[in-house]
Amino acid sequence: MRTLTPGDWLVFLVYFVIVAAYGWWVYKRKHDADATSKDYFLAEGSLTWWAIGASLIASNISAEQFVAMSGNGFTMGLAISTYEWMAAATLIIVAVFFMPVYLKNKIFTMPQFLHQRYNSTVAMIMAVFWLLLYVIVNLTSIVYLGAVAINGISGINFGLCLVLLAVFAIIITLGGMKVIGYTDVIQVFFLILGGLVTTYIAVSKVAEHYQQEGIVNGLTIMYQQANDHFHMILKPDNKSYADLPGLSVLIGGMWIVNLNYWGCNQYITQRALGADLKTARGGILFAAFLKLLMPVIVVLPGIAAYILYRDGVFDAVNTASIADNHDNAYPVLLNLLPAGIKGLSFAALTAAVVASLAGKANSIATIFTLDIYKKAIKPDATDKELVSVGKIAVVVAMVLGVILCNFLGIDKKGGFQFIQEYTGFVSPGIFAMFILGFFWKKASSNAALFATIGGFIFSVFFKFLPKFMDLSFLSSSGFSVPNADGVYEIPFIDRMLFVFILSVAGMYVISMIDHAKGKKTNGLEVDSSMFKTNTGFTVGALIVCGILTALYTIFW
Repeated sequence: MRTLTPGDWLVFLVYFVIVAAYGWWVYKRKHDADATSKDYFLAEGSLTWWAIGASLIASNISAEQFVAMSGNGFTMGLAISTYEWMAAATLIIVAVFFMPVYLKNKIFTMPQFLHQRYNSTVAMIMAVFWLLLYVIVNLTSIVYLGAVAINGISGINFGLCLVLLAVFAIIITLGGMKVIGYTDVIQVFFLILGGLVTTYIAVSKVAEHYQQEGIVNGLTIMYQQANDHFHMILKPDNKSYADLPGLSVLIGGMWIVNLNYWGCNQYITQRALGADLKTARGGILFAAFLKLLMPVIVVLPGIAAYILYRDGVFDAVNTASIADNHDNAYPVLLNLLPAGIKGLSFAALTAAVVASLAGKANSIATIFTLDIYKKAIKPDATDKELVSVGKIAVVVAMVLGVILCNFLGIDKKGGFQFIQEYTGFVSPGIFAMFILGFFWKKASSNAALFATIGGFIFSVFFKFLPKFMDLSFLSSSGFSVPNADGVYEIPFIDRMLFVFILSVAGMYVISMIDHAKGKKTNGLEVDSSMFKTNTGFTVGALIVCGILTALYTIFW
C-alpha cells in the first residue's frame, strides 16, 4: 500500500528533527562570521576521520543505489555489487597514492589541480564540463530516482516529492561543508540502520513464502531459488554481460570507473581535502569498510524482490509497477514492511537522497565559485562575496536539477546504468589526464587537452561504431555482445578501457613531442616518502583486501 501510517510519519519526523536540530547546532557552534570561503566549502581542518568517512558514504549512497542498484540486483543479482566492493579496494589506493599528492601540493578543487599542473585553459574547460556533468547527469538522476522511490512508498505527488527533496537538501547545503559533514554522520546511521532492517524483513519474507522462518533460512532459500543471481563474474551468454563484462570488473574498465570517481572527483575528494593526511586516510579507510556492507543493504533486497515477484507474491498493482520499471522493486518491497519499520526505511532512503544531493550541490557551488567566478568573473571578490555566490549557486543548481530531470529518459535505461554510462563518456580521458599529471612530470598541457577532448570523441566513436561496422568478430573474446536488436556492441566498461589506453598513448606521444620542442611542464611535488602509511592503516587495508578476496572466491 502506497501510504504511510501515522506511526511511519512519527518515525520520519524524529529523523527529520534530529538531523535539522543537529545541523543547526553544528552551524551555530562552529560557524564563524568571518569564515573564509575555503572554510565554508571545505570545512578546512574541522572534520574528524569518522565524519569524513561517513560523509563519503552519505554523499555516494543515494537513490541510485537504494533504488537503481537494487533494481539491478533484481535483474542481474549480486554481480552489480562489484561497483561497491571494487570501490572499497579503490578507496585504499586513493588514500595511499592520491591524497598525499593533493594535500602536499595544497590542492582544494579538481580544476585547481589542472590549473596548477597544466594551465588555466585546461582547468577552465574541465570546470565548465564538470558543472554540466554534475547538474545534467548526477544531480538530476539523484533527485529523480529519489522522488520515484518516495512517491512509490508514500503516495505523495511525484512533483511535490521533487520539490521537497530539493528544499531539504538546500537547507542543509547552505550551512556549508561543516554542517554537511557532521549531519552526514546521522544520515549514515539512519541509512545503515533502516537499510539493514529492510534487508532483514525482505529476506525473512522469502523464508515465510517457503514456509520457513529466520534470516539464515531466507538467505539459503534465496541462494537455492535464484542461484544465477549469486555470481560476481558474468559469462558472455548472460543477458547482463553488456553491463558487467566478465573479468573486466576485476582487471579492466571497472578500475577506470572507480579510480576516476573516488580519486578525481570534486564531489568525493572534497570531503578529505580539508584534513591532514592521517585524518584523511583514516576517514577513507572507514569509508572502505562501510562500502563492504552496502550490497547487503541495497542488492540483497533486490534479489529478494525478484524471487517474490517471480513467485507471484505481490499484488497486481505492484507486479505491474515492477514489470514497467525494475527500479520500482525497492519501493514495492518497502510497501510490505509493517508500520513504523516502513517509516524507518523511508527515513533511511530520504537520508541517502538528501545527503547525496547536499554533497553534490556543495561541490557544484565550490567549482563554480572558486574555479569560475573567482578566476574568470570577479578575481577580486572577497571571501564573504564568494560564500554568497556559492549559496546562490546551490539554489540555482537544485532548481535546474528539478526542472531537467523529467526530460532525460532516466526511467528508460535504469537509473544506475544511466549514470554509469553517461559519466563513462568522459571518465577515461579525465583519469588519463590525472594519473599522468600525478606521476609523470613530462605530461604537457597539450596532452591534457587531447585527453579531455579526444577521450570524449573516442568514447562517442566506440558508442556509435556498431551502426557502421559489424563487431561480431569480437564476440569470441567477449569484447562485443548483441543488444536487443541483435547488433553487436562493445560493453561500455570495455569501451572505457579502450578509450583510457588510447588517451594515455596519445598523451605520451604529444608530451614527448612537446618535450622535444623544449616546452616546460609544471610537475607536482611528489616523492616516495609521501606514500608510507602507519601501522593502523596498513592493518585495516589488509583486512579489507582479505574480505574482498574471500567474497570474490565464494561468489565467483
